Amino acid sequence: MDEVIHATGHEHVSAAHASTFEVTTDDFLTPAGDCILGIEADRAPADFDPEFVAACRDAEATVTATFEADGHRETVTGRGDPDLTFESDRSAVGRTSDYVDDRTVMVGAEFAAEAFDRDLAAALAAGADLTVTLSVV
Repeated sequence: MDEVIHATGHEHVSAAHASTFEVTTDDFLTPAGDCILGIEADRAPADFDPEFVAACRDAEATVTATFEADGHRETVTGRGDPDLTFESDRSAVGRTSDYVDDRTVMVGAEFAAEAFDRDLAAALAAGADLTVTLSVV
């Protein structure tokens, strides 16, 4: 089961955060937003199909996020959690930790923004269009 988010890069994409990665519906990005990989997202967790959300709430679920921009691709795998709410209408966040809030779409991610492919990060910093596909099994 998949959910797809379309967003765009921004000159301040640094992909430098050590424990999270994020895509936001906000139309701006400051240098402090070092986990944010895309802005102006066309969807947020609150828009996801209830069946997808239910599948992600299984503690045994594997959640995968695939980021594609300008011919570059990065895939991050994490897991679901019974506490995931998918209530945020603003941002989708993947976390290496077990912390959950209304923006969290996966916990226990294998890596965060700082480990993303540098060519992908550079493309996003140049404003490339971004497609994020979230999958759950």
